Amino acid sequence: MWTRCCAVALLLMLLTACGDNSRSADAPIQSSATTVRTSTGTSESTADQPTAPPREPGAQIDAATGPFGQMLYDATGQAIYLFDIETDSTPRCYDDCADAWPPVLTTGDPVAGPGVDSTLLATTQRADGTTQVTYNSHPLYFYVNEGKREVLCHNIFLNGGNWYVIRPDGEPAPPG
Repeated sequence: MWTRCCAVALLLMLLTACGDNSRSADAPIQSSATTVRTSTGTSESTADQPTAPPREPGAQIDAATGPFGQMLYDATGQAIYLFDIETDSTPRCYDDCADAWPPVLTTGDPVAGPGVDSTLLATTQRADGTTQVTYNSHPLYFYVNEGKREVLCHNIFLNGGNWYVIRPDGEPAPPG
C-alpha cells in the first residue's frame, strides 16, 4: 500500500511540475517587453510604447505613351514635368510659379507604377513643409491648365526656365 501511495504522489508531482506547456522545447521564449536603461540609470519598460505604423503608400507615378513618347503621368493621367533650372532635388518653383506649375506632392512614399523605375523615385521637402516627389533627382510638377493625358507646355520657357515632360529613364523628353 505504501508503494502505491508513493507512486501516486510521485505521479502528481510530475504532472504539477510539467503543467500545460504547449510551447515546443526548441521554441525560443519571446517577450513583448524590453527594458531600456536610460541616461539617468533608471530602467523603463517599452511594453506599453506603441510602435510606429508603417507609412501609407504615397502618390503613384506611371509611365505611358504620350505625344512625346513614353513619359510620366500621375495615377489619374495628369502629365508630369521637370523644370530645367532645378539641377538637384531642391525645388525652386514657388509663389506664382507654383500656382501655374503645382508640385507633385505626396504624404507617403511614392509608388512606382507600370514602366517607372522605383530606384529613381524619391522625395524632397518644400519650404512650406510639404513633401514633393522627385524622379532622378528632379522635383516633379503638373501644369495647372491641362486635362488628363494632355500636354500643352512641353519645351516652353516660363518662370525663368524650360519645362519638359519627363521620360521613364529620368531625362526630359526631346523638344519634339
